[in-house]
Amino acid sequence: MAWTDICAFEDLVENSGICALLNGQQVAVFLLELQGEPQIYAVGNYDPVGGANVLSRGILGSVGEQIVVASPLYKQHFDLTTGQCLEQPEVVIPVYGVKLQQGRLWLNAEQQNQQASAA
Repeated sequence: MAWTDICAFEDLVENSGICALLNGQQVAVFLLELQGEPQIYAVGNYDPVGGANVLSRGILGSVGEQIVVASPLYKQHFDLTTGQCLEQPEVVIPVYGVKLQQGRLWLNAEQQNQQASAA
């Protein structure tokens, strides 16, 4: 696995997203506190329905048990663990592995879900 150092953990904004460049691709990175524990998610920043790199500015929340980001354009919900669009299940965005090491955030350059699609 090819890991890339992205930023310091303290650069992340809780309950919000940032955009990082990973091997020439924009990646949306989110820090959420769930049940008192920080959780970090990384997905492709490109919204295939809206056709723009905007997901890092999306609205975070949950739909049932799924943690999601809603696109700021047309409000489709993308599951942060699978990348699947809840409204259009055939649409899937890339999901990337994350790890914290010595206070730094690292992303896995290989996407974790291989079924990502372009709407």
